Amino acid sequence: MAKLLRLFYSNGACSLAPHIALEETGATFEPVRIDSASGEQRKPDYLRINPKGRVPALGVDDWVLTENPAILQFIATSFPDAKLWPEQLRDQARVTEWLGWIASTVHVAYAHVRRAERYAESEEALKDVRAKGLETSRDLWRAVDARLGAGPWAIGDLYTVADPYLLVFWTWGRGPVLGFDMANDFPNWAAHAQRMANRPAVQRAFQREGLKLPAQS
Repeated sequence: MAKLLRLFYSNGACSLAPHIALEETGATFEPVRIDSASGEQRKPDYLRINPKGRVPALGVDDWVLTENPAILQFIATSFPDAKLWPEQLRDQARVTEWLGWIASTVHVAYAHVRRAERYAESEEALKDVRAKGLETSRDLWRAVDARLGAGPWAIGDLYTVADPYLLVFWTWGRGPVLGFDMANDFPNWAAHAQRMANRPAVQRAFQREGLKLPAQS
């Protein structure tokens, strides 16, 4: 395995998912905070690490991996003793399905509310993009809640890297951009978040990022 792991993250960003995953493995890694509020992710020093100007990025010895689905799978398969990646092919496919859906659909819908300027320019168009993004996000949050069901985890009884990724979007759902009533409107997801909050790895990552655990929301 790698001699040096560095996770480039921003507080409360989607990089929270690999942050939790690394904590779950018990591996030694260097957490490197990127201040997205000041635009550090777009400055030359960070662009030399990740030219995309986004977090997360995972430095692995002398190379860098980007994109959450790839990073989460890499972490899980690099530390098999942590059991974050299933053994059975069907379960592996289900985890990959979750990672793909979250990255390509759920996150994109949220971005239409949080980052409307990526999709429109005029004030009227921006307002329309945000409104439609909020509507789409609510529909997707309902779909995630239904898919989770009673859980206890994303694919049933097995805890995997899909679960920290889901927790990111639970925190975003309760946040000021969407302002959803997570406990009442999405009870399955809220119960999942409460179970996540009991995990020491989640507690450590939340503490480092200055976030409130679900039980404290």
